[in-house]
Amino acid sequence: MKGILKLTAITTVLVWTTGAAAQSYPIRPVTIIVPLAAGAATDIETRLYARKLSETMGQSFVTDYKPGAGTTLGANYVAKAAPDGYTLLALTGSFMASAALYPSLPFDPIKDLAPVALMSKDTGVIAAHPGLPYRSIPEYVAYAKANPDAINVATTGSGGGPHLSAAWFHGLTKTKVTFVHYKGAAAALPDLLTGRVHVMFVALQNIQGELKAGKLKAIGLSSGQRSALLPGVKTAAEQGVVGFDYANIFGISAPGAVPAPIIDRLAVELAKVAKSPDVLKILEGDGKLAIGSTPAQFRQLIASEIAVFKKIIQENGIKLEE
Repeated sequence: MKGILKLTAITTVLVWTTGAAAQSYPIRPVTIIVPLAAGAATDIETRLYARKLSETMGQSFVTDYKPGAGTTLGANYVAKAAPDGYTLLALTGSFMASAALYPSLPFDPIKDLAPVALMSKDTGVIAAHPGLPYRSIPEYVAYAKANPDAINVATTGSGGGPHLSAAWFHGLTKTKVTFVHYKGAAAALPDLLTGRVHVMFVALQNIQGELKAGKLKAIGLSSGQRSALLPGVKTAAEQGVVGFDYANIFGISAPGAVPAPIIDRLAVELAKVAKSPDVLKILEGDGKLAIGSTPAQFRQLIASEIAVFKKIIQENGIKLEE
C-alpha cells in the first residue's frame, strides 16, 4: 500500500511539474528547423509564424535550415533533438511523400515526431497550356483516354508530392500519361509555358501571375476546396474524380517525446496565429487556406496521407530517384 501511495505521489509531482513547465514555456529561444533551402515558400511561411509566436509567447522563435533527402534530413534532426519543445520542425507535404517513398529512414515518421498543428493548405491547381483542347477535367480525361501516353505531365521530381498526386489522379481516372520530372516547380514552369509539357499539378501561389495573364489555364483544382482567387474553377472531385483531394500542406511538429502539455500549449498559440488578421491576409493572397488544427487532427492527416502515398508508390512502381 505504501508503495502504491509513493508511486501515486511521484506521478502527481511529475504531472504537476510538466504542467508548470508548459505554463512557463518557453523560457529561452525556440528553433524551427526548415528542411528546405532558405528562401523557399516553406521558409517564408515559417518565418511568418516564427515572428507571430515571438510576439505572442514573449520569447524568440528563430529559423534554421537543414535541407536534403526530401526533407528527411531536417526531420531526422528534429526527431532526435531533446524532447523539450525548443526544437520544432516545419513540416510540408514533401515529408509524407518521402516517408512513403524512402525504403528505410533513421527515424519512425509516426512515432518519433509529435504533430503540433496543421497551419495551412495550398490551393492545388491542375494547370494546362492554353493552346490545348481541354478546358475541364472531363474533357482532359476524355482526351487522355483517346490519346494514351500523349500528354506530358510535369512533376517536381520522381516520388515528390506533385508526382504522387498526379499518379493518384490518373489512377482514379484510368488514364495513361507520360511523366516528365524536373528539379522543382521553377524548373518545370518554362516548359509548361512553351507547351513542351502539357499539364502540371502545382500550387496556385506558383502560377498566379501566369493564370491572370492567360499564359496558363486552370482546368480544375486538385485540392478539396474551391478558391476565392479562382471562383470559376471547380475541384476535381466536383468534376467527377471522386475521392481525390490533394494539396501541399504546412504544419509544425516536435520531437515525439515532448510532453503533451507543451504540445497542447503550442497548438493553442498556433491556432491563434492562424486566425490573426495579418496572417490570414498573407495566406489568402497566396491562395492558401489557414487552418490551425489540433495535434490529433494533424496526426490523423499525416498517417492517412503516408498510407495513400505508399499505395500509389506500390501500384505505380515508383522508385526513389538516384
